[in-house]
Amino acid sequence: MKPFEETTLSELEDVKIILHDIDDTITNGGKLLPEAYGALWRLHNAGFRVIPVTGRPAGWCDMAVREWPIDAIVGENGAFVYYWKDGKPEMFRHPSIPAESVAEKLSEVKQACLSGVPGCRVAKDQHFRLYDLAIDFREDEPKLPLSDAERIREIAESFGAVAKVSSIHVNCWFGNYDKVSMTRLFLREIYGIENPERCVLFFGDSSNDEPMFRELPLCCGVENIRDFLSRMKVHPAFLAKGEGGIGFANAVRHFLHIRT
Repeated sequence: MKPFEETTLSELEDVKIILHDIDDTITNGGKLLPEAYGALWRLHNAGFRVIPVTGRPAGWCDMAVREWPIDAIVGENGAFVYYWKDGKPEMFRHPSIPAESVAEKLSEVKQACLSGVPGCRVAKDQHFRLYDLAIDFREDEPKLPLSDAERIREIAESFGAVAKVSSIHVNCWFGNYDKVSMTRLFLREIYGIENPERCVLFFGDSSNDEPMFRELPLCCGVENIRDFLSRMKVHPAFLAKGEGGIGFANAVRHFLHIRT
């Protein structure tokens, strides 16, 4: 991974859209620090489209698209995008979301995970979700090891669910989508961008961002991604200096310095 502060104008001159994960990518210890929030505003004021790509729920995404300096937000690991249309937020759903209710199937996954991995629990933000199940292993106490998160993922997958490990949750769903497939679909259908490889820069922090690292050449991890590298087959091209939102803010500072 190349240090992001060594990137040059020739590498980043076509970037028009900044994508980023939220938890532990722009936050530190669960908080959005002024450095990271200020970086979002600086990107926005400089004319770049800013789009978080997160596993967080619909309720959080509705709030963020209304109150943060962002243009859209991909939520629940690619189930939908909230974006601005005609002066109000609209939801763009992924077409592979099952037409029938999967609540019963997700309930079975939940019970198996809770029984199979002592100490794990349903995420506190589950009430605000539409399409997935989030099992908390590290957001609240007790903090569980990544090996437990991998066991949760294996249990969910044994039911035929898709399961991705983030830095705090294991997200489980039924449907043929993920962060990168939804991002590509949204950029094509709403913004008319067919090939985002040169015009998109993505920031992430954990193994559930790996689809983005695999598909998009301009990807940057913050320092805390080191905890996940041994569990990933594909690493980001660049590494920011600093953990979480501090690393994000440092990278944005360098990016804007060479672009503006």
